Amino acid sequence: MWKKIRVLCLLIILLIVAVNAYRDKNQDWSKPVFVLLHPINADGLESTQTYIRNLKESDLLSAQQFLQQAAQQYRGKPTYFYFKLGREIYSLAPKVPDHAGMFDVILWSLKFRYYAWKQHESGDGAPSVTLFLNYYDPKSTRELKHSTALENGRIGSVNLFASAKQSEQNKIVLVHELLHAFGATDKYDLATGQPIFPLGYAAPNQQPLFPQAQAELMAGHIPTSKIQSKMPDSLKQTVINEATALEVGWLK
Repeated sequence: MWKKIRVLCLLIILLIVAVNAYRDKNQDWSKPVFVLLHPINADGLESTQTYIRNLKESDLLSAQQFLQQAAQQYRGKPTYFYFKLGREIYSLAPKVPDHAGMFDVILWSLKFRYYAWKQHESGDGAPSVTLFLNYYDPKSTRELKHSTALENGRIGSVNLFASAKQSEQNKIVLVHELLHAFGATDKYDLATGQPIFPLGYAAPNQQPLFPQAQAELMAGHIPTSKIQSKMPDSLKQTVINEATALEVGWLK
């Protein structure tokens, strides 16, 4: 009897996991997308804390509009994105291990999902995506480590600068990671950081090819030559190409 009960419980757990995995990989874009953003003072500085206190949801309207316009361009139908600034979180998400093997990555992903589960409260509702925003004062942290997001679980850990001057580029990083949570892949060379041709180019058929005027969002940089590129100033200097639109389900 007890063996049958244990088997039944295991089957129920597996069914829940399978349903959640299917849901995560099959977004219904006809429904609104609710994005919950939890700020974190990642370096513990008072300057960073002051920046977090001054964050406003209205500052993210341009990111919402960018996504809505891009989705409608490909779908031909409106998709609405709503960004909600959640409460501040006081514990850091587990960091992605450097030069990790497959087992290390799997272990990290389990730890990250457990971390996200622990942070959830009833008042958070049922967001489509939850992103943890790790803020650093650029005066003390000159270079940020790579952000990351998981499609299974729709969660992400995003490293950003606590600076008004960096706010527009912060939105690029945020939207980049948000699309990772819906299945978009990076379109830059992991070794060099350079956009991959042609998938990582906003205008791969442009003649002459360089310099490009915009960045493909999932490549993250504007190619200025075969070996050089620059960070766009804002989302206005980025586009989402057809390859990315296919990955997230805006094109069939």
